[in-house]
Amino acid sequence: MTINRRIFLVAAVTALAACATTKNIRTDTPVTVLEVDNQAVLDMDVYVLRSSQRIRLGTATGLHTSQFKIPGDLIFGSTALRFLADPIGANRLPISDEITVSPGDTVHMTIPNG
Repeated sequence: MTINRRIFLVAAVTALAACATTKNIRTDTPVTVLEVDNQAVLDMDVYVLRSSQRIRLGTATGLHTSQFKIPGDLIFGSTALRFLADPIGANRLPISDEITVSPGDTVHMTIPNG
């Protein structure tokens, strides 16, 4: 094996090892959940609002209860959040009052029929 080839091989292995390092992923963070009881017939796109951020959590199917994980990077200790349910195929936007959410909480939201 030539010297240039060995240098290339060492550089390639080093580059691959650098790419393979993992981030420190915390698995001890409690999961925070939004439980939506959609009593309406229409499906709803559900969002969490923090300050000026609006992050889509998913779709709450009509006449069902759905659960959505609230991203952990939105909650720092006790955090004030609002939730928005945007009906698919309609033009009203129900929005919740601001509530304080802590890591590990399960927040319940009911969307009434009508």
